[in-house]
Amino acid sequence: MTPATIDEYIAGFEPEIQAVLRKIRSTARKAAPAAQEKISYRIPCIAQDGVLVYFAAFKNHIGLFPPVRGDAKLKRAGEKEVEQPRNRREGPFSRVRSRR
Repeated sequence: MTPATIDEYIAGFEPEIQAVLRKIRSTARKAAPAAQEKISYRIPCIAQDGVLVYFAAFKNHIGLFPPVRGDAKLKRAGEKEVEQPRNRREGPFSRVRSRR
């Protein structure tokens, strides 16, 4: 069953993974306080005038997926999403920042 909210999505994981997902969510919200939260492609999405970032937990890693737009160089860079092994608590937070 597809979760209807990010809270429902996060609740489907064990506590240590929930903590990392909550940290990603709060870090993204601090970087874009006016952004909207939604579920898109069955994973959490933070959007403001378009998608800012998707994030998700998988069997062996947690991923951040920024949308890819613009020139070919940007597209190639975006094809390599950020993956964080699930057994590392610190998460990929240094890669989440404001576009200002």
